[in-house]
Amino acid sequence: MSSDKEKFFGKVCLVTGASSGIGLACAQYLSKLGATVFTAQRSQSDHQFNFINADFEKLDVPEKVIAEVINKVGQLDVLINNAGIMEEGLAENTSLETWEQTLKINLTAPFLLIKYALPYLRKTQGTIVNIGSIEGLGSNPKHAAYCASKAGLHGLTRAIAVDHGNEGIRCNAVAPGWIDTPLNVDFVESMPDPEGFKKDIGGIHPIGRTGKPKEIAELVAWLASDAASFITGQVITADGGRMAKLSLP
Repeated sequence: MSSDKEKFFGKVCLVTGASSGIGLACAQYLSKLGATVFTAQRSQSDHQFNFINADFEKLDVPEKVIAEVINKVGQLDVLINNAGIMEEGLAENTSLETWEQTLKINLTAPFLLIKYALPYLRKTQGTIVNIGSIEGLGSNPKHAAYCASKAGLHGLTRAIAVDHGNEGIRCNAVAPGWIDTPLNVDFVESMPDPEGFKKDIGGIHPIGRTGKPKEIAELVAWLASDAASFITGQVITADGGRMAKLSLP
């Protein structure tokens, strides 16, 4: 029986947006499990994987990223669409440029990466994991563009699963809640009372705390592994119970 460290031995994984947070945790964990990991983003991560410089606002980039992976190693087994942006603003105050940029990076880029990866995933009977959000299921204030993009990504997940399941390709999504990414940690530290804010934000979660990037990475790896071979077309919420908890009357 193979060890956990060999679960992805011989497999090639591409993770977008892996310079920090969830993406970096996914790249690190998959590498630990034996995968050959490519990362694609605008800034190189501190941990050296097979790095591809990629600006996913440019529509020709997804095809080039997939081509580079194939040119270097000749196969692709796992695609993890993690790269994304979020800009706050009410709908009437959101510029068309911001709306289009959000959809381009959060939804169109994953679609194009999947489109160009499909011929190679078909050969390996590979898997796709999209990083959605609980904001594809509910909404925080002033997140119209972000919510629309993540809801669209959840819908794309189901469509790909339906269309390509008979080819041995699985496609799932993870919808994280509040995760302690560097962006969120910096936000908390910018509060007048960081410790009080941490207590308040932890209190909205039945589990009593916010999540860690590695906890999402472990779920992503499970979905991409043979252990989840009968799971496809699902959006799995990982939010410490936040969405299950009703607000007080």
